[in-house]
Amino acid sequence: MLERIKGCMLGAAVGDALGMPNESTMPGLAKMRYGFRKAYKGHPNDCLTPGQYTDDTQMMILVATLLADGRYTDERYGLALKELYTREILRFPDGSVSAACDHMVAGQVLSCGVKSTTAGCLPAALPFALAYPDVHEAIERAVRACSVTHTHPAAHAAVSTFVTLLYCALHENSDPVGRALVQARNEDEVLGGKIHNAIELEKEGIETDTAILKIGNDVSLYQTLPIAFFLINRYQLPADLLTVAAHVGGNTDTIGFLCGAYLGASKGAGAIPADLLEGLEDRQRIEILGQRIFDIYTRKLER
Repeated sequence: MLERIKGCMLGAAVGDALGMPNESTMPGLAKMRYGFRKAYKGHPNDCLTPGQYTDDTQMMILVATLLADGRYTDERYGLALKELYTREILRFPDGSVSAACDHMVAGQVLSCGVKSTTAGCLPAALPFALAYPDVHEAIERAVRACSVTHTHPAAHAAVSTFVTLLYCALHENSDPVGRALVQARNEDEVLGGKIHNAIELEKEGIETDTAILKIGNDVSLYQTLPIAFFLINRYQLPADLLTVAAHVGGNTDTIGFLCGAYLGASKGAGAIPADLLEGLEDRQRIEILGQRIFDIYTRKLER
């Protein structure tokens, strides 16, 4: 379990960092290159170096640290997120996250979330999927955290789906994708339908570049989650999954984050290419956080 928890967090950060330079660009499957790269000059992430991650991993680390310190509350999470934002060190944040932070700056601490369906709500959910032995409690806590920035029911459905996917992968369920699909259908008919369609397209053997056109790759959770499910089903080799996710264009940092998180949760840290781990920003910090989250999980399980 420890290696899967560490793997989930490290995989998410690696996928995020791989997707970082291609965020908001056109798909680049014909010119894929393995490994970390720097964003082009003038890109919002051009201040970052190869191997650095974006706001997605920042949010994951923020929530995981508060949980590990035994200090997590939704209000503390919001205030800590606002601090990153006001210090201008939150890296190219999701527009809805920025709007929520603006509300907090204006004094709306407990009602800062916006009615948005962007995928920026997903990264903060990851630590809850790892720290709680009970999936229902993990989902409940993750949805509450999501509400700090996103209040739309579809965002909560997406968080529930992502937590279910990671939880089932972590606990070696025979069909994590199938379980997550059921959760999505129960929570939001449209989201469930789009994920189902993505899975069916993969089964039909459609080319990945065509799938991107049909499914979409933008910041909407109605596109980011389904394309991640397509890629997870299509690419079984870790290097292939991570590399393709980083080159699908659009919301590549979050798509890479989702795919990397699933890879690590299902196969453990050992499945992540060693050279990518070596070049990852804050690798040791994330590994230590993984150990601390595992300790929380163990204590909760013993109760």
